[in-house]
Amino acid sequence: MPRYLEVAFNLPLRQHFTYLDLDDGGTGFGVRVVAPFGRRRVTGFVVGVPRRAPPGVELRAIGRRVDAQPVFDAALLELARWVADSYLCSLGEALAAMIPGGRRETLSDDFAGDAPPRGEYALTGEQLRAVAALTAHLGAAAPAPGSPAPPAPPAPPAGLQRFYLRGVTGSGKTAVFLEAARRTVAAGRGVIYLVPEISLTHQVVDQFSDVFGPQVAVIHSALTPSQRLGEWTRIGSGAARVVIGARSAVFAPLRNLGLIVVDEEHESSYKSSATPRYHARQVAMYRCLQEHAALVMGSATPSLEALHHMEQGRLRRLELTRRPGRGRMPAIEVVAMKGQPGPLSERLVEEIRAAAAARRQSILFLNRRGFAYFFHCRSCGFEMQCVHCSVSLTYHKASGVMLCHYCGYRAAPMRACPECSSLDVGYSGFGTQRVEEELAAALPGLRVRRLDTDAARNRREMRAALEQFREGAVDVLVGTQMVAKGLDFPAVRLVGIINADTGLHLPDFRAAERTFNLIVQVSGRAGRALPDGRVLVQTYLPDQYAIRLAVEGRAEEFYRREIEVRRELRFPPFVRLIRVVIRSRNRDRAHAAAAGLAERLQADRGAALRSGGELLGPVECPIERIAGSYRCHLLLRHATLRPLHAWVQRACRAFKVPAGVHLEVDVDPTSLL
Repeated sequence: MPRYLEVAFNLPLRQHFTYLDLDDGGTGFGVRVVAPFGRRRVTGFVVGVPRRAPPGVELRAIGRRVDAQPVFDAALLELARWVADSYLCSLGEALAAMIPGGRRETLSDDFAGDAPPRGEYALTGEQLRAVAALTAHLGAAAPAPGSPAPPAPPAPPAGLQRFYLRGVTGSGKTAVFLEAARRTVAAGRGVIYLVPEISLTHQVVDQFSDVFGPQVAVIHSALTPSQRLGEWTRIGSGAARVVIGARSAVFAPLRNLGLIVVDEEHESSYKSSATPRYHARQVAMYRCLQEHAALVMGSATPSLEALHHMEQGRLRRLELTRRPGRGRMPAIEVVAMKGQPGPLSERLVEEIRAAAAARRQSILFLNRRGFAYFFHCRSCGFEMQCVHCSVSLTYHKASGVMLCHYCGYRAAPMRACPECSSLDVGYSGFGTQRVEEELAAALPGLRVRRLDTDAARNRREMRAALEQFREGAVDVLVGTQMVAKGLDFPAVRLVGIINADTGLHLPDFRAAERTFNLIVQVSGRAGRALPDGRVLVQTYLPDQYAIRLAVEGRAEEFYRREIEVRRELRFPPFVRLIRVVIRSRNRDRAHAAAAGLAERLQADRGAALRSGGELLGPVECPIERIAGSYRCHLLLRHATLRPLHAWVQRACRAFKVPAGVHLEVDVDPTSLL
């Protein structure tokens, strides 16, 4: 008797396809298969085993099975269906984002078996109260070694197991998450710990490995696809009960899930930039609801959406108000840069010198790598841009190239203007290479290390640089986002923010929020072990409210001001957004397609616009051209998401996308560039 398989492919097709099983009939639900699709052979996912074939269709047989055992179960399939529905993609695209590629590998003995928890640590009263709230749904659990029994927490509101741990930088949020994880595992349940970037979190991995040993699985991009699948299999088998990873770890096939931690919740890297454009925070919320697990998000700088949810009672707020031990919040000072010729003020150089004399360390942060970030002609105003993108090329002095940070295009530096042949040309702006060079000139003999994607090309080089800094072999660490978060170095006395204005000039409604968060987060690297930390914030806009309120530590005032701006302009958290990007290598074709889609959306506005929905655009994207493609976008907004979903789906189904044009649908976008 023939046996049928329902297969979903990693293609933008909202349908599944039925195939005949192999002769032996051994293929079942939850495995990957290679099947003929048109003239190609494509890997797909078996999402069903129907009893009957669709009528009137001549079926083809699958080519081969990829997996001997299932790589997903009914619960993960249901999660994939939710992702597909929520982020307007196909089921196959959702499954492909969830499940690692590669072939199954044999697990080494290093990953096998359980290890008893080890390591000792003591928690403060604030930390213990937070742990008690996070684990109340588990029932009684043993306190951590060396810690007193916590007070009995108040009964949580019925059904509310979503928490937000808001703590000042260096207040010990990780220790709270670690103890909550220990109690969760002791109760026989699993833990997923999400971090914004796995490359910066080796300290977290080391701490958890000290407690849970080989029960920890780490999912990150440095693993090969087959290694990631090996970890996936180990998690699914129950050998690993604590999973640490970046956003895709939210899909880990952990049995009996008890807790998901979303650390540094405010970070935009939790949002995928490729299909499906899911947000790990939203997936974690849904998964915890489905599996009756607790969710805790944490940050010193919660997103405005999270703060709004706390005010509305949708998240239970937990607070850590002080640093444990001798650490104190650093003294923060603004340095106005108007009239300063270079990236380093005299005040900053003086403080770096003082820190080095005291045998302490400094961190300098600048959110721009390279030496200078644009080439221009002083005679005619020509500016050297990428031939594929609407951005200036950045001069990298060490390698002697002009480089596009969007598509990787390279060009040789020019000695004369290509427009007017003038020799009066030069470079403006500055990046980390320029800061490193000027620091060496101002303070010769200082041991300086630069940490950005030019200096550290992989996780091994990055970790080596951070270990050098930790061991005291480096006096000053100069870097980009890599030094802004997730680092805890006791010897750091000084943090210098080279140009706090950088993000404010971006045409994005979150620009002020990101600037505020960045200043607070980078400042938090100073004074974590000793009470003499200092932060210097260099800026050309010392009175800009995001900078001023961040420096003065007035977080609540910033939130009140920014939330009113969002309310007035109708941006999140008061509305939901869907962004549609139309791109093509032909500019006229992109504009015509965008106008056509907008016309289709206007014609089919229905209940969405009648109930307060809006269509904005189409207009050119702020960065109109990337990697040779011209880009336009439309923005749809409504108080709730369901009407937007229906509106976009109807219009996109009715709209015939012209040849050479691509549509990208982004639900709840975090960037409008």
